[in-house]
Amino acid sequence: MAPHAEESVGTHTGDENVQQQNNGHQNGDHHDDQQHSGQDERNMPKPGEYIQFDHLPAGGPLNRWSHFMTRGHDFPGAQAMLYSAGVPNKDMMKNAPHVGIATVWWEGNPCNTHLLDLGVIVKRAVEKQNMLPWQFNTIGVSDGITMGSEGMRFSLQSREVIADSIETVTCAQRHDANISIPGCDKNMPGVIMAAARHNRPFVMIYGGTMRRGHSKLLDKPINISTCYEAVGSYRYGVLKAKCKKTSGAEATPSEVMDDIEEHACPGVGACGGMYTANTMATAIEAMGLCLPGSSSFPAESPQKRSECERAAEAIRICMEKDIRPRDLITRRSFMNALVLTMVLGGSTNAVLHFLAMANSADVDLTLEDIHRVSESTPFLADLAPSGKHYMEDLCNVGGTPAVLKYLIAVGLIDGGIMTVTGKTLAENVSSWPSLDPGQTIIRPITDPIKKSGHLRILYGNFAPGGAVAKITGLEGDFFTGRARVFNKEHELNSALSAGAIKDEEEGQVLIVRYEGPKGGPGMPEQLQASAAIMGAGLKKIALVTDGRYSGASHGFIVGHVVPEAAVGGPIALVEDGDLITIDAVRNSIDIIEASGIQGAAGIAAELERRKRGWKPPKMKPTRGVLAKYARLVGDASHGAVTDAGGPDW
Repeated sequence: MAPHAEESVGTHTGDENVQQQNNGHQNGDHHDDQQHSGQDERNMPKPGEYIQFDHLPAGGPLNRWSHFMTRGHDFPGAQAMLYSAGVPNKDMMKNAPHVGIATVWWEGNPCNTHLLDLGVIVKRAVEKQNMLPWQFNTIGVSDGITMGSEGMRFSLQSREVIADSIETVTCAQRHDANISIPGCDKNMPGVIMAAARHNRPFVMIYGGTMRRGHSKLLDKPINISTCYEAVGSYRYGVLKAKCKKTSGAEATPSEVMDDIEEHACPGVGACGGMYTANTMATAIEAMGLCLPGSSSFPAESPQKRSECERAAEAIRICMEKDIRPRDLITRRSFMNALVLTMVLGGSTNAVLHFLAMANSADVDLTLEDIHRVSESTPFLADLAPSGKHYMEDLCNVGGTPAVLKYLIAVGLIDGGIMTVTGKTLAENVSSWPSLDPGQTIIRPITDPIKKSGHLRILYGNFAPGGAVAKITGLEGDFFTGRARVFNKEHELNSALSAGAIKDEEEGQVLIVRYEGPKGGPGMPEQLQASAAIMGAGLKKIALVTDGRYSGASHGFIVGHVVPEAAVGGPIALVEDGDLITIDAVRNSIDIIEASGIQGAAGIAAELERRKRGWKPPKMKPTRGVLAKYARLVGDASHGAVTDAGGPDW
């Protein structure tokens, strides 16, 4: 007879011990994190933070959580419903573990439209393991479709909805494990945040990258970012075809735009450069939360389907060995994620998402950690948006496992962390082919594109709480210019559409404010403006915002300014004509002249004078999901999370 809860079970906080495999840092004390590794004591949710669920101790039956719903006749209604939902017999009812398969699926976005099909492959594989698979969905927002519109305000908060949804179903239905299949930018951090909350055995399967497109009229590879850069060229009258049409006639600029729009996205999968989706997927693979190769297998490849079949075996291993998300989401694994992001030239959005993931897992991670890793990690990858290659190309020369194998060998990545395979990261990639010797995508550490990371954490009187810059070195490391202020993204977009932004003798710092987590609300991405400026060929311009930039953005860009304008940060006080300086070597962003006043004391006094005349804007909207989000969300320097916890919660 099965034991009752009070006799021999743990709780959601966990009271059983696990032998942690800890092989130490592959790179010695490169990141000085031994005191934070969390390997001595198991990181479990703190009592009172989450609902407590009785579960069987590790080492026995795998239906550790569902057992208390399916044993005896304690919950006859639940069992009746489960029989109706597909449990085939009494033996499976009483003994089979329940595995949730969460697909971030919906139609209308190529990143996600195929995920339900991948989920069906996983379901069949789980059934072969004599477990009960339950498919369910959560939602998402297409950044590519909503970019530049009011719909983009819903994008970042979808990360919270995804995490909330998976936590809800996993816990309410008493699933014993979860396999999540995300595809687009916010999907990946959302499923990891959910895993850290429910903390049941977990594997992530990335939906995979899209094939690159090709424009016949431009005669070059194209992708989603090309669309936004081309529209800048189009509006500024510099978009021209390289080739003639099949009829032999010259193509008009409008026909070039048609060609780009029709061929930029040739199939399903996430956008193909080192944009946010691929940034997060590669980082999560470096953390050991998915199978080797998951982040680089193209969406439509046979390898992706094979990965889905192998995920069932991996989740069983996690269940048998009691490998839980919080065993893998550690400071050590975050250091790996940060290093790989710097090496590959990943998105600024990664900073926001790593902080949010760490918050959910109760891991101590700050902007200072990100700054420290960036200072000590070279930028090696010639990948879009700043380079010419795509994830599809990287897969062809060995993929993410080959990159990790190389970085472990040179001491940049910690190969000793545990993974969902039950083996260490180093063991996972040891038999993987090394990077193709003739490849030019990943440079050797002796010949980096940039000796330090491209993501810079900036502080100064403009951003006392921090800001995140993406500076690859191609733009230089220093910029000074006169402020030109826009109170919403649409104001800058309108100015660009009208051709009103020109290169000037003196540099310009275009500031878009009231677009932060609260002020947006939703902290929308602003690829439309950054790409249009690149496409128009404007050079003497830096972009600064309390909102976000897309992973496809490049140029001299600074986002995530804290405090944001909506709460009265200095970005709300800056005026047209103020002189702003951005220094990616000193990692600073400062107002160095305000109303003709120079000197730190004088500028501080002038900003204080302006602050006395500033009034906080009335929050809009006042109802619905964005209103709830604006009331709950924290600042960008702490991940823009809605469940920060603490004594006030």
